Amino acid sequence: MLVQLAAETLACLAVVNLVKPGCPMTFAMWPLVSDLRTGAFSGGGGEEAVLSAAAVQIGKFYDLPNSVGASMSDSKIPDAQAGYEKGITMALAAHSGCNRVCEAAGMLGSLMGCSFESLVIDNEIIGMVLRSVRGVEVSDDTLSLEVIREVALGPGHYLGHSQTLELMESEYLYPNLSDRSAPGQWEQEGAKDMFERAKERAGAILSTNYPAHLDRKTDEALRERFPIRLPREAMEPGSGRW
Repeated sequence: MLVQLAAETLACLAVVNLVKPGCPMTFAMWPLVSDLRTGAFSGGGGEEAVLSAAAVQIGKFYDLPNSVGASMSDSKIPDAQAGYEKGITMALAAHSGCNRVCEAAGMLGSLMGCSFESLVIDNEIIGMVLRSVRGVEVSDDTLSLEVIREVALGPGHYLGHSQTLELMESEYLYPNLSDRSAPGQWEQEGAKDMFERAKERAGAILSTNYPAHLDRKTDEALRERFPIRLPREAMEPGSGRW
């Protein structure tokens, strides 16, 4: 598959360059795997993750900007299967050096559906993956030998050191949905699972955020030309709809 797709992708680049020399293009080599028991596309499988990572590396070999699809879970709802499939495929693509990961958020059912709850969950997965891609910076400052000395000869812990407060802002990713509270506190707050928290978060965003991407004249022209079923009033503050 990798051999064939590499040839096909390079052929596309060559044809476009013949039509318009120097046209900017992305090396978008997307290997898609089928479950051979059914013939159905499997976007969340380990094979898909490995092949997508390899496709990225082939693009890097040619020194071209690259793109693959990842986070394409086969699960039909944002459950544990969706979480591990999305996390693994996204991480492998990112750590292989992918410049643009498509289908990265919200997609479920092997690209047959999209979920508001999954969008906000995937946003946290992507944040964690990007933090892992950033890695660990090694320098005289980050080795912190003088800080270690100060703490060892002083209070014996780092919690009150000024560097700790600085690193809290630069080195840590604080998720909005993932629960890190003590079990007792979690139970007192309703023992909500990830899906429940994501549903509340998505609802809050959709019920308060009403962006105006089109001016009124353009919106009216589109509504006259096409049978748009979403009324304009539903996308205005105070509609109570999401």
